[in-house]
Amino acid sequence: MLSGHLAFNIRILLVIRLQRVGRKNLAAYRVVVAEKHRAVKKKAIEVIGHYQPTRNPKVIEIDTDKVTDWISKGAKPSSSVASLLKKLGMKDMDQYLTAPNKKAKRKKASDDDEATEASQPAAE
Repeated sequence: MLSGHLAFNIRILLVIRLQRVGRKNLAAYRVVVAEKHRAVKKKAIEVIGHYQPTRNPKVIEIDTDKVTDWISKGAKPSSSVASLLKKLGMKDMDQYLTAPNKKAKRKKASDDDEATEASQPAAE
């Protein structure tokens, strides 16, 4: 017989991502561990570093020991965080980097033919 409560094995997806802080035109970012489906501005599980791209030179401070600990627990770094970690010298970050989506918009050949016919005056 089933009781009133059902046991679910829900796995929480964790992600290491950037959380924007700072004021207008002076961006700064925290490197945080958060649930994947939680809003970016909501509370994070842990702050493991920060990144300040507006400083000259750029400031990147991330606790790599905590990063490796969270990755071993199942957290996946976002592409931007993986890029920063790669700059800091962490290995195996290439598997988390994703290629940018820069697809060129191309018209179909039939659309090009119609466009050229429409632009040419009709010969009588």
